[in-house]
Amino acid sequence: MQLAGYANSASERLDATFAALADPTRRAILARLANGEASVAELAAPFAMSQPAVSKHLKVLERAGLVSRGIDAQRRPSRLEARPLAEATVWLARYREYWEASFQELDSLLVELQVRDRKRQRTKTRGEKR
Repeated sequence: MQLAGYANSASERLDATFAALADPTRRAILARLANGEASVAELAAPFAMSQPAVSKHLKVLERAGLVSRGIDAQRRPSRLEARPLAEATVWLARYREYWEASFQELDSLLVELQVRDRKRQRTKTRGEKR
């Protein structure tokens, strides 16, 4: 379902970012690249998968703008491009504010209920002493 006027390049980039992040292998590749650039062979080493399979994951990450690949002699090192992650963080921050406000309301309600409960307990205790 697509809302009228909703699709634009920013929302398409965000869609691509979240689609790329949906896979745990791709998230692990990004975590590794956060420590510095790496070749396909270096990225494939910790996984029980072939280099071509890792290359497919890299292509998804590249299309999302999360990874760029250079040429260094015989190597094509991949490097992290963090800008799409920053855009996703900004988008998520709006929902964080919503949840924080909801939790603050819940905290206030719990305090109110605790105060009522203490008052009832005091009233009950006074009634028993008489």
